[in-house]
Amino acid sequence: MPWSVPPLRLGRSWARAPDPAWLKARWKTLTRTEDEGERAALFEPSRSRTLRSAVAPLPGRAAPDCLLAHEQGSCPEPVRLLHGPYDQQWLIPDHRLIDSARAQLWRVSDAHQTHLVETAHDPGRSGPLLTFTTLLPDGHSPAGRPGRIRPLHRRPGGCEPNVLPGLLEHLSGRLGVTVEAEDVLAWTAAAVRGGPNGRVVPLTSDAALWTRGVSLGRRTVWIHTRGARCGPGPDGTDRPRLPGGHRPYVRAPLPAACGPGEVSYDAGERALHVAGGRVAPVDSSAWEFEVGGVQVLEEWFARRAEPAAPGTLAAVRPRGRPQEGASELLELITVLTMLAELRTEQRDLAMKLEEERTQGAAGRGTATGPGAGAGIGRSELESVGLLPPPAVARRPASVLDLAEEGPGGQLALL
Repeated sequence: MPWSVPPLRLGRSWARAPDPAWLKARWKTLTRTEDEGERAALFEPSRSRTLRSAVAPLPGRAAPDCLLAHEQGSCPEPVRLLHGPYDQQWLIPDHRLIDSARAQLWRVSDAHQTHLVETAHDPGRSGPLLTFTTLLPDGHSPAGRPGRIRPLHRRPGGCEPNVLPGLLEHLSGRLGVTVEAEDVLAWTAAAVRGGPNGRVVPLTSDAALWTRGVSLGRRTVWIHTRGARCGPGPDGTDRPRLPGGHRPYVRAPLPAACGPGEVSYDAGERALHVAGGRVAPVDSSAWEFEVGGVQVLEEWFARRAEPAAPGTLAAVRPRGRPQEGASELLELITVLTMLAELRTEQRDLAMKLEEERTQGAAGRGTATGPGAGAGIGRSELESVGLLPPPAVARRPASVLDLAEEGPGGQLALL
């Protein structure tokens, strides 16, 4: 997937929140502050954005009527955002608030898009190297330097796969099966492994192994995207659910908010205790699930309880909606549990690929054609002219069918 986008750089964290009601309250507080100096202090200006910055609107969105210094209108409707690997939050989609929104990412983020997001890579840490989402991802990593975002499609409407040009045809010929862009995404989800120089995705020439890996990867993507992609149901949209007896429920009401140290796990009860609330059953694999050495569930609660300086917009937090928050928590526990259950199959696939690599090194060049099992390495892709990728494949595609306005309302020339 040659084209990638750097993570978003918000510049001000108050523009993102777990609840859209928080964002609307913050916007109201900002726009009702008449003194420009006080409004600027609330806004938290940076080198990229001030109250008087004139910027183009986000792709697909109308240009604001005025500078933020004079804004008195209602809050733009918040949009769903994947914050970090698993935390689904909300964002105010106003370019005047965001230091670097990555416009090329917004152009292609539609109902047909699936994003591959690289997590912080540390060979000494556990956890998945990639996450997948249909939401707009910010690429944040709680565990170090974030990776990049790689959309599956280079254009809106699910057009032009972001795959090495010629790779789909080459794989189809070597494997004897039709290979599509979503198959490559699924294979990547199943076969990716960490190495000293970063992430590695070995390719197989064994058709049976390929089919097995794609099936495993489709389940992985289905769980990551909460059922939005690669679903096993007839319409492909069934949401992941644990079987009866393993499905988590709220056994005692959860508080609207909790402080640091009020979240704990009881392995004997298989229960998650949140202040006075209780969720069970919760498998230990969900509680221990890490990305780059950071426990996902602990981080999820920490994001909702992190202190904010009084008088700032980040401190504007209306009483939460416990029912919606509880539903999100139960869904996250389900996702983490199901992903942990796939680890044995992923390790087994990795062993098979390592065996194939070893056999290929021992007798390279003796096996060709569908199902040969010699593996497809960099040298083969170079020999057929697929590597290195052409420079144009690393750049965003021109999107000429999306009218965009400039800072003053004029149409932009792309």
